[in-house]
Amino acid sequence: MKAIMVVGTTSHAGKSLMVTALCRILSRRGWRVAPFKGQNMALNAYVTATGAEIGYAQALQAWAAGVPPQVEMNPILLKPQGDTTSQVVLKGRAIGRTTAAEYYEKLYDVGWQAIQDCLGRLQQDFDLLVCEGAGSPAEVNLKHRDLTNMRVAKHLDAPTILVADIDRGGVFAHIIGTLELLEPDERALVKGIVINKFRGQQSLLQSGIDWLEERTGIPVLGVIPWMEQVFPAEDSLSLMDRKPSKSNSDITVAVIRLPRISNFTDFDPLESEPSVQVKYVTSRDDLGYPDAVILPGSKAAIADLIALQRTGMAEEIQSYAAAGGTVMGICGGFQMMGELLADPEGIEGHEGRFKGLGLLPLRTVITNQKIARQRSATSQHPQE
Repeated sequence: MKAIMVVGTTSHAGKSLMVTALCRILSRRGWRVAPFKGQNMALNAYVTATGAEIGYAQALQAWAAGVPPQVEMNPILLKPQGDTTSQVVLKGRAIGRTTAAEYYEKLYDVGWQAIQDCLGRLQQDFDLLVCEGAGSPAEVNLKHRDLTNMRVAKHLDAPTILVADIDRGGVFAHIIGTLELLEPDERALVKGIVINKFRGQQSLLQSGIDWLEERTGIPVLGVIPWMEQVFPAEDSLSLMDRKPSKSNSDITVAVIRLPRISNFTDFDPLESEPSVQVKYVTSRDDLGYPDAVILPGSKAAIADLIALQRTGMAEEIQSYAAAGGTVMGICGGFQMMGELLADPEGIEGHEGRFKGLGLLPLRTVITNQKIARQRSATSQHPQE
């Protein structure tokens, strides 16, 4: 099967962006192309037309390729729960919670079989795959159980592009170190290097590029200039870098930054609106009186609700609502707004019944059978 592999020297090097760009370019050139990431760890998920969950990044890459997202594009999705455990989503369906040690002991072979099955199905429908790795392919303590980097590249005999983030500093050391730690047959697959997030005058970088190509024998395919956030991040660490910047905005929306926040890409459209300032508020911050408050999705709604109650943020939200403020809840945030959350089997980690914020007359009971569906809605303004 024809495939291209994209791996990175570090996390956040630009792998997802590179795969997205390649999918769009190749699609425009007439290829029937699809993205693929064997194993993803992210709390930003997308529900396919069949009700299966995959990483949101793979859905966006599919749209760039001009094809509908499907579960085979991301066979394994791990959703961290913040307590050294993750929920395992295999072929789009949640199959339970596990620690890292348990996962690799009990599910490694199952996971690799799922990856091979999904690659086989994609092969029937597409001319070319653009595959994405995860983190770094050269983590020596993890390579023996790495399901999504060079093992996939070798399985597909895929020419591989190595992406490096120059904005972090040390880009040449990152590239050389990564190549040195790859096995000879893995390094032989690396056919090109891309330097990402470059700020400044490229002519000043040219001598380093020449040295790198001579040192490695691998061509530098390109240098991508620094761009502001153009691709949805896969984990909440990126939220630490986001600060309110629109001093002249008409509307301020406060998003509660829950400890286990999920699907925060929901708010990217708001952030792109010039008249709206999105302010991420932690439990240590003062809520104030914004125009609206959003309680976002959470991978562990009860644990995050308890965190809000312990820090006093729950009381601030209740007072804000009582004073006439607008509060909106999404997924887990919506559940928190009710009168009661119950997890009788401890599926999300906290077994028992817990009092909600009491802003809505609803009760939530968490069960093993999760139903995920696509929904669409049309908003109509009331006639004046």
